Amino acid sequence: MSAHCQLTGAQTGFGNNISHSHRRTSRRFDPNIQRKRYWLPSEGRHVCLTISAKAIKTIDSIGVEAAVARIRARGERV
Repeated sequence: MSAHCQLTGAQTGFGNNISHSHRRTSRRFDPNIQRKRYWLPSEGRHVCLTISAKAIKTIDSIGVEAAVARIRARGERV
């Protein structure tokens, strides 16, 4: 699945649009996914992450090294 966050695991959710007459039609709730490039000092290279806007704020607070460690702990390749 391409529309998922590597750090938080956020992915597309599904639900219904409900009209004024209360008819229901299917819809998707897409996460705000961005591709962002970070410098990883321990490896001396850039890493490109597919992350949500919420995860960008998380990386700002915990740091890129800790974030990459969490991603690798989930079993994803960086």
